[in-house]
Amino acid sequence: MFEVGFSELLLIMVIALIVLGPEKLPGLVSRVGQWMGRARAMARQFREQLEVEAAEASRPPPPAAPPVAEPTAEPTAAPPPSPVDDYVNRNGPDEPRPS
Repeated sequence: MFEVGFSELLLIMVIALIVLGPEKLPGLVSRVGQWMGRARAMARQFREQLEVEAAEASRPPPPAAPPVAEPTAEPTAAPPPSPVDDYVNRNGPDEPRPS
């Protein structure tokens, strides 16, 4: 933006000394220094946050999780046919059953 060199700072301090006097000048310099420190801290924090956001935006998205297969019930074996069912299957349902 703009730069303030040593000669400009010296001129500002001389004018401030003339306007404010030697009693108020040290307190004013202290307050200006505190404000500058706070402004630098805020600027640093803002820059760091922007860098974090830029790093997150440039990172590729995580891979999608594979679909989870639902557990299936194990097939159960059919019970062996009873002798009556075996007879009906061979001879048909209308045949008399042996007792």
